[in-house]
Amino acid sequence: EFRRMFAVEEQLWWYRHLHNQVIQAIHNQFGTRKDLAIFDAGCGTGGMLHQLRERGYTKLRGVDGSEEGVLFCRERGLPVDCLNLNNLAAYTPADLPETTFDVIICNDVFCYFHDPELRILLSELRRRLKPGGILISNNNAFSVFWGQHDLAVGSQRRFVRADFDRLAPLAGLKIASSTYWSLTLAPLILLVRQWQALQLRMGWRSADAPGSDVYLPHPLVNKLFYGLVTTERKLMASAPFGSSLFLTFSNVPA
Repeated sequence: EFRRMFAVEEQLWWYRHLHNQVIQAIHNQFGTRKDLAIFDAGCGTGGMLHQLRERGYTKLRGVDGSEEGVLFCRERGLPVDCLNLNNLAAYTPADLPETTFDVIICNDVFCYFHDPELRILLSELRRRLKPGGILISNNNAFSVFWGQHDLAVGSQRRFVRADFDRLAPLAGLKIASSTYWSLTLAPLILLVRQWQALQLRMGWRSADAPGSDVYLPHPLVNKLFYGLVTTERKLMASAPFGSSLFLTFSNVPA
């Protein structure tokens, strides 16, 4: 799965749109500043950090719990350490002048944590934020979209906005903005995921060897999907439904 991700995340419509959303959220909060300290917690193969570096951001750092993911990051020349996020409180690398950040990104990571552990992680991420900093997080949404992709990547859960309305205050965080995406493609994604679920129930596909949805479609399809999600975002600041939930959080003053 990491190899698949590394191969397509600079081209696949889904990753391109997600990366653009993150960069836009940073711009909305900080304008054109490029000297921000940015930390990607659960950075996978480094696609997000790579895009930030390409846009001129220089103070970048990341961690991931997978040695394979970290190797791909280092192949890109990114400053990434191997770290289980359950151990984030102890993360104090000697080469970092500071361990708090203007921006923390945690995309598609919370799905691996149940509530008790997630509350701890959110609290630790909040502790790492500078005053005025933001936490950005994309998450898989709505259990109706559960399918073989979730099995392939080991996801434990899917979210709705109400989950973070409940969890964020417990960690000293406030939801600054949220939107589901992509509403336009939701019927197609739902159809595919329901077909996957039926295959698993009927035994036509083994749950022991599932495959994710991470692959590059035909270039015309890829371009169409990217155009649809980009247009949707321009027309709707906050969509009511979709297979992903994108949020930004701010510090709650002590």
